[in-house]
Amino acid sequence: MTKNRHSDHSCTMAAALSVISGKWKLSIINQLLSGQKRYSEINRAILGMTEKMLSQQIRELEEDGIVSRHIFPEVPPRVEYSLTPIGQELSSIFYTLERWGSHYMTVTNANGEVIQPDYTCYTLVKDNEVVKESV
Repeated sequence: MTKNRHSDHSCTMAAALSVISGKWKLSIINQLLSGQKRYSEINRAILGMTEKMLSQQIRELEEDGIVSRHIFPEVPPRVEYSLTPIGQELSSIFYTLERWGSHYMTVTNANGEVIQPDYTCYTLVKDNEVVKESV
């Protein structure tokens, strides 16, 4: 992987989407929206993701400046991951995507039933506090 994997994008939207695209990146970011987590905590929380994939995806998020890694000088070594300030900005974007996704699912639902946002699939953080906003 290179440090500047997104330099060939001429569209800012394409660059943004390429940073968070991938099957597991949104889940990883979501885990970190509520605060620092150890590798094993993230791995246990995301069902179906292999350790190899977690390592690869979290490394890419680090390279893109979304996630930071803090290594504690202890024996055995302890590593914790957290969102950088730019990564924390994704919280409001996730909230907006969740609202839009709910609307989209309602509009395209053949039964016409209203789909409520599933607040378990993302965490909204404001001022370092987890917020669950009502619809």
